Amino acid sequence: MLSSSPSTSSAPPQTVTTDLHHVTMETYWREVRSIEEEKEEEEEEEEERKSMDEVELEEAWLKEAGLSSLVTTLSSEEAPPPAEVLLSTLTHQQAATVRRRLDNYNETLKTRNKQPIRDVRDVFTEPDDDSERCPSPPSHRAESPPSRYHTTTKTIRRNAHRVRPTLPTFVFEDQLPENPSSPTHPPTHTHSPTRTNSPTQTHSPTYTHSLTHTHSPTHTHFPTHTHSHSVSWSRQADWLLRESPYSEGVAEHKRGGTCWDCLHFHGSDSGDLPFVPVPPTQGLVSADDLSSCDLTRLGFISHIELSTFLLALGVQTKRHRPPRRRTRDSGVFAVPLNSLLENDRKKFPGVKVPVVFQKLLCTLEQTGLQTEGILRVPGSAARLKCLRRELDRCCGEFDWSAVRQVEAAGLLKLFIRELPTPLLTHTHLSTYRSVLGVSSVVHQVQALQLLSLLLPEANRETLRALLVFLRKVVSHQDQNRMSLWNVSMVMAPNLFTYTHRGNKRSIAKQREEMEEAVGGAHLVRLMITHQDLLWTVPSFLLTQVRQMNQASNQKQFGLTKATRRLLRRKNDRNQITELCAGVIRVHAPLHTKVSMAIQLDGQMRAKDVITRFECDNSSSVQHLYEVGGNICERRLHPDVVLLDVYRVNPHCDWLIKP
Repeated sequence: MLSSSPSTSSAPPQTVTTDLHHVTMETYWREVRSIEEEKEEEEEEEEERKSMDEVELEEAWLKEAGLSSLVTTLSSEEAPPPAEVLLSTLTHQQAATVRRRLDNYNETLKTRNKQPIRDVRDVFTEPDDDSERCPSPPSHRAESPPSRYHTTTKTIRRNAHRVRPTLPTFVFEDQLPENPSSPTHPPTHTHSPTRTNSPTQTHSPTYTHSLTHTHSPTHTHFPTHTHSHSVSWSRQADWLLRESPYSEGVAEHKRGGTCWDCLHFHGSDSGDLPFVPVPPTQGLVSADDLSSCDLTRLGFISHIELSTFLLALGVQTKRHRPPRRRTRDSGVFAVPLNSLLENDRKKFPGVKVPVVFQKLLCTLEQTGLQTEGILRVPGSAARLKCLRRELDRCCGEFDWSAVRQVEAAGLLKLFIRELPTPLLTHTHLSTYRSVLGVSSVVHQVQALQLLSLLLPEANRETLRALLVFLRKVVSHQDQNRMSLWNVSMVMAPNLFTYTHRGNKRSIAKQREEMEEAVGGAHLVRLMITHQDLLWTVPSFLLTQVRQMNQASNQKQFGLTKATRRLLRRKNDRNQITELCAGVIRVHAPLHTKVSMAIQLDGQMRAKDVITRFECDNSSSVQHLYEVGGNICERRLHPDVVLLDVYRVNPHCDWLIKP
């Protein structure tokens, strides 16, 4: 009895120890499984969030390209032109970019177990009849083969249950038998039906052009400033006159080669030497000369072309969600540009740049252009805070005579920095930075030009006013010690937002921030130097806008195939008759002579027609407008040759007005 008691008494401790060990291991593995499940859920949420971001970004890209109908259902009031109208005007490479984007959008939707709204094969279909394709605007240009344009995007199948046709083959520029970007065959420019003189034959090798900016409530954009640089004729921006898009001109880059532009400007590829603008007689148009309708359609095509162009150059762009910033409804600072303009137009109708911004520029131009260190030397922080509070309280009654140069410079930079939406916009800010990945200056300028055409009107006009002022500052660098690079380094942080802030930063982050600052300064330097080209619409973009307008008109009237063929034959006969006569009728409802028939010749310009009309109100500048036909409305430059415009758009109306 006594010998068995120890064994009996020792059993319970062993059992307890085993049970505790079992409980501990079970708890451990339960915690491990719980942590793994949480990680899996977090990974799934992260993938879903990334998928959501990618879907939203792709959807935003398609909407900005004017293809909202492919991803959403819009009301008739806010809907852009039908997608088939836009797609019918694209080149092969531009259409391939849209197709790639739509593919990515649909594939991302599938990963989220959602049915795509429209499959890409329902969008890019073979046309049923070649006669269904949208014709281009009447033109006698010898170049620009029609096969370059994408003609397999005419019809969008709206029936989801219809059998999907075979995918069309997209032919890229580097697959075409004839290479337009070959350095051994420089581009030939036949830019207008009646133009027989080439740019290198008739124009001065030191042609200069300038932009002006009047910083007043009655803001206008007409040339008064002339470059101080003497530029060789080889630096002329003749690529603006080509009928082939930029994305096709860089086809050699796809094969690791060099395009004609890179070879042509090799050795003079300096960002500080401006390209010579093309003379206005060549028929180019500025962005502010087009109507809002044409600008909207120009934005659609520019958006697609920019993506295609950067992709051809091997430059990747990545968008990010815009950060939330404080917005105010009243005052001056941290107020959206459109809100400021809406208030200013109550007193100054038609103003395009906020009055307070113009006042700051005028103050600096009048007293600060020769001040040493202007824009660089900071003013008193307490004084700037007081002036800001006073401007926000009563901008209309503000005493500008009490503002010193350094204070006006500080207020100018503060105004730009605190805009709720950056001057270059959240949408395009990352694309601006990606331009730094382009190796050639000529292609950087082309990309910046497309980006400038994409900016909203308020942002574009305000940026234009700023760049004109900065060029004036640089022109006085002998007095103010502010070179082009100094001005660019000072203004870059106000235009580009840098992500790394704070005192405690690693060396790697400091180096990254410095690289971003230098890159931003390089972009500002390019925009200051080549600002005369940023607002000019290249010939190929205006041609595509005309094609889109013509296709939209046919779609709107809903003409049948037979009717279109009949009208096409009739219009061709009428066009030949009218072209031989070369007579236009100009309407001037605000003048003594309200209408006049004018015989056109190869020398007749817009200013010659305006001088034939007596103006009742001599205080307002009169302009000749091209209205209707394949354009909504275009203000013609005084030196443009009218016969060129007539042959491109023979069915337009001619109107004289302010």
